[in-house]
Amino acid sequence: MNSAEPKSSTLDLVAAVSSMLTPTERRIAEAVIAEPTLLAFGTVSDLADQVGTSRPSIVRFATKLGFDGYTELQQHVRSDLSHRLSRPSERIRHGGKESVPAKRAIGDAISSVFDAIEGDRVSRLVEPVVAAKKVWILSGETSQAGAHALHSGLSMVRPDVTLLEEHFFVGDLSDAGPEDTAVVFDFQRYRRQVAVAARVLAEAGVTIVAITDSPLSPLVDLADTWCQIEVPPVGPFDSSVPVVAMSELLVAQAAKDLHDAATSRIDRIEALWEATETFL
Repeated sequence: MNSAEPKSSTLDLVAAVSSMLTPTERRIAEAVIAEPTLLAFGTVSDLADQVGTSRPSIVRFATKLGFDGYTELQQHVRSDLSHRLSRPSERIRHGGKESVPAKRAIGDAISSVFDAIEGDRVSRLVEPVVAAKKVWILSGETSQAGAHALHSGLSMVRPDVTLLEEHFFVGDLSDAGPEDTAVVFDFQRYRRQVAVAARVLAEAGVTIVAITDSPLSPLVDLADTWCQIEVPPVGPFDSSVPVVAMSELLVAQAAKDLHDAATSRIDRIEALWEATETFL
């Protein structure tokens, strides 16, 4: 399916080809429409077992709907679900048969984090962070846990790391410049204030590293480098787990790249902690 095409709901896609569906494909369609999480968070085998058919039948169904295979159909259904259940109150209302299986959703999201940093991708994301004069961290509400984890870790291995707080955006942004890097987190439902602040940073010449959930995110057009991870709902709210995991991996790579400088900085901080009897 061409990603540039307007996105139709799964129900619309099934309706468009309903007259061409075989009896088996009709059973698959009925199961998916009745309980979309079967497809969104299950394997081909899971769905085939539930419907009482074969894996090839599931793949042929995906192809008939216009997708290249099961994985592409699954991504479409997940996106469809996230649009329908983007508000926490709606997730509570639909908390019965459409509630996300948390263990599987979080597991898949963590896998998406590791997929996002395969090969040398994590190095490309961290390179501008290591080289920057200052590092700015900017986040929407649902990814604040990851932003705080990144701020805490990066502050230990390099100086001049600032977590931007919404109430102080204007004053802080006035200090940003072309030698700086900003790491920006935001996920659907994208916050206007984050997009506006990211644009101000980009216009000031700051290198933008974006961590988001879709090529359609408003951060992508502003980013010098970006990666896509999944942030699933767990109960009524979006999970912080994949964002925190990504932040920890970025800090680990930064510490590795900075090595001697990071080691010396941590030693100085540890000495100050001891001198001030920070820990019991």
